[in-house]
Amino acid sequence: MRLSQMLFVTLREDPAEAEIPSHKLLLRAGYIRRIGSGIYAYLPLMWRVLQKVSQIVREEMNATGAQECLLPQLQPSELWKESGRWDTYTKAEGIMFAFTDRQEREVALGPTHEEVITTIARDMIRSYRQLPLHLYQIQTKFRDEIRPRFGLMRGREFIMKDGYSFHPDEESLKKTYQDMYQAYSNMMRRSGLKFRPVEADSGAIGGSGSTEFMILAEAGEDEVLYTEDGKYSANGEKAVSLPPDAEPSPFTSYEKRETPNTPTIENLCKFLKCSATNVVKNVLYQVVYDNGITVLVLVSIRGDQDINEVKLNNELVRLASQYNAKTILSLTVPDTDAQKKWASKPLPLGYIAPDIADDYIQSTKDIAPKFLRLVDQTAVDLKNFVTGSNETDYHVVGANWGEQFQLPKLVVDVRKAKIGDRSLHDPNQTLQSARGIEAGHIFQLGTKYSKAMGATYTNEQGEELPLYMGCYGVGVSRLAQAAVEQSYDKDGIIWPVAIAPYHAIITVPNVSDAEQMQVAEKLYTELNQVGIETLLDDRNERAGVKFKDADLVGIPYRIVTGRSLKEGKVEVVERATRKSQELPLDQVSPTLKEWIQSALK
Repeated sequence: MRLSQMLFVTLREDPAEAEIPSHKLLLRAGYIRRIGSGIYAYLPLMWRVLQKVSQIVREEMNATGAQECLLPQLQPSELWKESGRWDTYTKAEGIMFAFTDRQEREVALGPTHEEVITTIARDMIRSYRQLPLHLYQIQTKFRDEIRPRFGLMRGREFIMKDGYSFHPDEESLKKTYQDMYQAYSNMMRRSGLKFRPVEADSGAIGGSGSTEFMILAEAGEDEVLYTEDGKYSANGEKAVSLPPDAEPSPFTSYEKRETPNTPTIENLCKFLKCSATNVVKNVLYQVVYDNGITVLVLVSIRGDQDINEVKLNNELVRLASQYNAKTILSLTVPDTDAQKKWASKPLPLGYIAPDIADDYIQSTKDIAPKFLRLVDQTAVDLKNFVTGSNETDYHVVGANWGEQFQLPKLVVDVRKAKIGDRSLHDPNQTLQSARGIEAGHIFQLGTKYSKAMGATYTNEQGEELPLYMGCYGVGVSRLAQAAVEQSYDKDGIIWPVAIAPYHAIITVPNVSDAEQMQVAEKLYTELNQVGIETLLDDRNERAGVKFKDADLVGIPYRIVTGRSLKEGKVEVVERATRKSQELPLDQVSPTLKEWIQSALK
């Protein structure tokens, strides 16, 4: 392609709406153009990148025996109501574009396709002889993000590969899951990316085990906690660890003490001259279930620890059936206005004890009459601890479970693991932290959807059993931008060779020089003929402008038909290292071919 004939416009200044380097660079280099909030056009250079990423994904999926298909983007609400996720996606998370058509039918634009694919399986899979089966697609998805940002990282429409597998049992599912783990690792490696597979939370997709594939980058929205020995890595939302040991309590007997102006752990410990590990703090949450019932949740946790709200959310979803509900609409710390709706009297905030009386809750039909009391494992073994007294400006010291306070029946792990914690698999290993961009996620769904939607098969014994399912997603457009976030410099993008829009760009410093143009044209034809995808910058621009644009766009190799032509040579510059060398004209093609093949191994 000749740049003079291409839709190619670069910007010298960073666009005002761009927040992170990759977003700025893709806009400046003319890869994407903003159409609306979270909506972008993929321009010719970007489309070539996306096609290359898609092809790598497609090849790795096909190699596992998965079959490509294309599913409808428009989905009827009935399917989502069958699975129980309609309210989750339209109300709780609110990320689904849902509307009513002219026939007054509720429909939505697909953010994901578990319901659609399960419907197909229910209609078409009858026998164990058809299993296992694995279908995938590459298409546009839609999510109504509250705050679209970072360009293609968190947009309202994006390109994704999602695949779904069906199995007769868990053993078969786990085999495909491992196949996908390898295939996804291959996708990241072949795309030229530094990545880390991590244990992850399954979120609204559900299921048991799941693994995220994180592209390591400073601007990543996710925290990855890992150990140096390579035996543990997890998303911060999922990570587990050993907390620091609790210090011995300085209190030997139980008493109530006046502790004025100490609503925070820091103030309290300074006043009582004790460690935060001696404190049981009691954190109040308000959860609204999908049947409209509000439950007040009291979480007791060691004073030096923080609550991981993703883990807490998961615990509360598991408890939903106790309140005749299926899922959660919201989980919040109730502010003053929220408390007015259910509190029968003012709460002693900052001084709440594990045994705060249930009569603080008004008796109304939409409010559960009792606190749901949870205790984190970190607080269970504390002796002679400090905690609230249910009276403002007073705490109790020297308290014990089974004596002054009854230990809640529900012992949970809802603490937030953090950098420096000891690892569970080896306490000599401490958790390290890195930032990551989630580009892929694989799930073992089990029978969650098949049971809800009646997708069954008949086994060899003639029994009708629910299908086991797996789900596997790769953000194609996100992966492309993440590659930029991982690899750039002050002058522009540095594309990995495998997914660069072109392998090489021929820069002609002076298009009025007949010899420069003649050599450039000959190289352009020769390189493209041998499979080296090459751009020709034949624009009537100053050489400096062309060099700046070549750096900004990030093509791996730049060929300059300049002064060295007198010796029958051209300058070849590697974008990633800026190494420059002069090559004889007859060596340009074989040398570049060797470099590219080496980069693609």
